[in-house]
Parts: sequence; C-alpha cells; structure tokens
Amino acid sequence: MRLLTIPEYSTRAYRRLPAAAAGALAETGAVGVTMDLRGRTQLTSTSYVGVVRAGEMELRITPKLKIHRLLWLIGYASDPRGWRDEQQVDLKEIDDLVAAMAVSFVAASTGALAQGLLRGYQVIEEASATLRGRLRESDQVRRRRSVALPLEVRYDDYTVDIPENQLLLSAALRLRHLSLLPPNTRAALHRLIALMGEVTPLIPGQQLPTTRFDQLNRHYRPAILLARLILAGKSLEQPPGATTAAGFLFDLNLVFEQWLSAALREALLPYGGCLRAQWPGHLDVGKSISLRPDMVWERGGKPAGVVDAKYKSLHPEGVGPNPDLYQMLAYCTVLGLRAGHLVYAAGQQTPGRCVVINTKTAISTWAMHLDKPVTELMGEVNQLATTLSLLSEQAMWTAGGPVDHG
Repeated sequence: MRLLTIPEYSTRAYRRLPAAAAGALAETGAVGVTMDLRGRTQLTSTSYVGVVRAGEMELRITPKLKIHRLLWLIGYASDPRGWRDEQQVDLKEIDDLVAAMAVSFVAASTGALAQGLLRGYQVIEEASATLRGRLRESDQVRRRRSVALPLEVRYDDYTVDIPENQLLLSAALRLRHLSLLPPNTRAALHRLIALMGEVTPLIPGQQLPTTRFDQLNRHYRPAILLARLILAGKSLEQPPGATTAAGFLFDLNLVFEQWLSAALREALLPYGGCLRAQWPGHLDVGKSISLRPDMVWERGGKPAGVVDAKYKSLHPEGVGPNPDLYQMLAYCTVLGLRAGHLVYAAGQQTPGRCVVINTKTAISTWAMHLDKPVTELMGEVNQLATTLSLLSEQAMWTAGGPVDHG
C-alpha cells in the first residue's frame, strides 16, 4: 500500500497517482486533486484530519495541533464532565490521530475488561418452543393464529450482549482494519474482539445506544467515551466503482465549534440562561435567507449574546477577516444585539474590537490558543463567559428587539 501524508490546510505534490485512485480521493471531499505543470498529482487538504483510503493508496491528513490536545478537544466536546486530560496515555511518539485513538482505546478497554466482561439484563422477545418469561398474547394470536407452537415470549436475559460491550466491540472492529497501527495495539485489538465473541456488533449507521453510568459500570466509562469518539468519526463510503474510497475523518471546524460550545456552556452555568448551538433564524422578512449562528446565549427566552467559532488564525492586528465581520453584523442585526463575538483558534491574544459605523454594534474578536495548558485555555473561555454576562443587560437594542426563531 502506498502511503501519502499531508498536514491540514496544505498543498503537496506527489508522484502521479492512478487516475481512478485520484478521482476516488477527490470524490470524498477530504482533499482537492489537481495536476501541476510537472505532471505530478497535487493534493490540497482542508479542515479534515484522519485517514482516507482509495484502492492501494492511503492518505493520512495530519493536524497541526498536538495529537493529545486534539484528542482532548474531541473528547471534551462529547462529554465535558466525563472527560479528563489525565485519561490520555503517553502519545508523545505517535503523530497520527487515528493511531492515537487506537492506542488510547486499547489502554482504556484493557483496564475496563480486567475485571471481566460486564453483564446486565436485556429484554429478549423471540419465538420459543417452551414458555419462558411472559407470553406476548397479542403477537401470538396475530402471528400464530391457531398454531400452538412456537410461543411468542418476552423475558429478561442476564447477558454480556449489552450496549456497553457492543460499543467496545464495534469500535475495536472499526480500528482493526486500519493499517500502520503499532503491532502491540493491533494484537490487543484482536484479543479484545476474541474476548467479546458473544457480543453483537452494532449495525453501521444506526444511532448509538445510550449508556448511563453507575457504580456497576463506571470502570467502563473511559473506554465507552473513546468508543463513541471512534464510532462518531466521519465515515466516507462511496458506491461500488472502479476504485472506491473510505475514510475515518474529523472536521476540525466542527471539532473546534463543538468544543467551544461545550466549554462555554459550562462556563455560563453560574450566570443562568441557556446556550443554544446552531440557532435557527432568517435574515429577511420573507424567510428565504437562512442564518445559523454557532452559539446564541438566551436569558429569559431572549438572545443576550452571540458567538461564532472560526477554526483559523486571527489577523495579527486582532481584526477578523471582512466576511466574518459582515456575517457577525448580520447576526447581531437579526438577533437585536449590540455586541457579537468571533472566536478564532489562533492569533493575537488580546481581544480586538470593531465598532460598526452608523450603528451601536460592536464586534469583539477572541483567539483561543488551543495548545495552551488546559487550565489557561479554560480560563480564556471563562473570560469570554464573563464578558457575555456583563454585556447582556446593555446588549439589547430594545427589550423586544427583532427576533426570528425560524
């Protein structure tokens, strides 16, 4: 297998790829594919990181952020209160996100299963030759009519085939097929799969089962959180053709937005209100032009603050790109707010501020430095939350400003 590597938001040229493989890579949307003047295949990556395979080609798109921090961002976004930075294993020698997730998952799962497979009661409905549990009378009459056997029964079975184990097995099966995993990690995945021989894997594409943690299953929690991350990674599958492509990818635009939403929601708890992600609204009275701010903080059922996440670097002078400012001005106008906040993933640390001519609208720009220690990073989020709270009383044009909830 030919391995290609490219960082996020980069362009690299490679020895010419087969046309079918290049076309399959392009159709995934993970990279742009062109030819340069020297006849080489030129790949341009965007915000996706992870692995894309096409025929005998494997493309690894690597993040610029350190792997252990990116994994923390993804985990925190999925469960702010259940995820801790110290859950990470030593990933210093690993420069690939997917491999890092596999190593972390194996470590967590091995610890979880050290006490043996968790068991629990599952409700089973089936046709049986003997009466077990309760007879499902309506199903028996509808399906069997005058036939006495088999019986339609329902009973509780104490089994290892429960959601917790199904999540672990499904994640292990997904990781098993990835190339270039550390040999000991691959061997450990095979052992985990063999250990769960009586567990049913989840059907790809179906909604993941819910799990609640208590004293009986709390030792499973780190492994379950990682399993959910692995199963949530975007899967790119194409219809059968000359060359198909499949991917295991994360969109860093979405990762940054979801992390910021989760962190800001926690930081705003002392101030009350509700932080809504992807607030639905419209720019025009006819509702033909939709608007969807990343985050709107509501107090008393009315917008009190608006935040948009941008996974890119802020201008050295602390001013956001013009399209970002125009977009935020539109959000503030529709929401009836006098202050909006653009949050970038890098850039000048001191917040910038732009006051729009002939309006009372001020747009603030923030830069969250994602490679900072966790305590400092969360301190920046707390500062944003405090500013939102302080501005909330004077942010409204009028008590009943123009608000469109879609």
